[in-house]
Amino acid sequence: HLVVHNGALTLSWLVHDQESGHTMQYATWSDRTWGEATDIYSSDRMFANWADRPSIVQLGDGSWVAHWLEKSGADTYAYDVRLAHSSDGRNWSGSITPHDDGTQTEHGFVSLLPAEDDGVLAVWLDGRDYAKREHGEAEMSLRSARWSPQGVTQEAVLDMRTCDCCPTSAVATSEGVLVAYRDRGADETRDISLVRLQDGKWSEPWPLHEDGWIIQGCPVNGPELAAQGDQVVAAWYTQSPVSMVQVAFSSNAGQSFGTVARIDDGEPAGRVDVVLLENGDAFAIWLESPAEGDAEIRGRVIRSSGQIEASFQVAVTDGSRASGYPRLERIGNTAYAAWTESGETSKIRMATIDDLY
Repeated sequence: HLVVHNGALTLSWLVHDQESGHTMQYATWSDRTWGEATDIYSSDRMFANWADRPSIVQLGDGSWVAHWLEKSGADTYAYDVRLAHSSDGRNWSGSITPHDDGTQTEHGFVSLLPAEDDGVLAVWLDGRDYAKREHGEAEMSLRSARWSPQGVTQEAVLDMRTCDCCPTSAVATSEGVLVAYRDRGADETRDISLVRLQDGKWSEPWPLHEDGWIIQGCPVNGPELAAQGDQVVAAWYTQSPVSMVQVAFSSNAGQSFGTVARIDDGEPAGRVDVVLLENGDAFAIWLESPAEGDAEIRGRVIRSSGQIEASFQVAVTDGSRASGYPRLERIGNTAYAAWTESGETSKIRMATIDDLY
């Protein structure tokens, strides 16, 4: 996971050890130098998944909140979301869950967003329905809750039927928090939907764009949002009518989006990320995975006018799940892309992309 705090990048990741399990760590990039890797939490019960990444965010008072996934039972997908707080980034509190159902089911694909009064809004996919019904009948839901130093409050249901395992995205806009996720219709249409938190109330969901992608299972390919005030850009993957990565802009805080632009190079695998540039344009990355040859992380500038600039290679990578989701952030006129380089020994790589406008 990659995020910007006060003009500095913070990168978090998991380290695996055969004997002790997993350790969540983070480091900060400032003045073109990485700080030391700092441990957040270690356990042999942490749940590691190629698409469901832990994260860390910094609050307005300078403190930190991190999230990870931890096993709650023996079943493969029995795990909880855990949240921990640190005032200095080194000493962490005991963890708590933002959900109160107590079921040994799947909870994950979390988006954390700093909130007012030094709190955090957590949005996640929640599988508690699987504890009551058979897999063919149970449904994943989208839920949220607010964490503060006083505890967890305001747990809410945002959508009772969603795709099972596509990452979510949440951003702050001039009109409140906007969340994007892959929905699931009664006919198995799995397009991207949006929902908004404004004045303490969640809206009803509405479609970002009606792609009409009907698929009998989860593609594990979520949307990404970026926002500055009332300007929002969305990037997402679909296979309707063909495999595509699409981008669209909104000038009204995400209430509606303009013309949808296809930005891939013909053989995309999705795994998108996007940032807004200071001039209102956008820069997006995605995985291009041809049938022959190496997979690539490719990038492209999309002008707010609708003009699409030439794509270019950000990095060569592995098209398998082991390479995970590349991440993207921006500081000034420079974008930073981070990804997992899989192999006998996995590594995290980062590239800088300058002069985007």
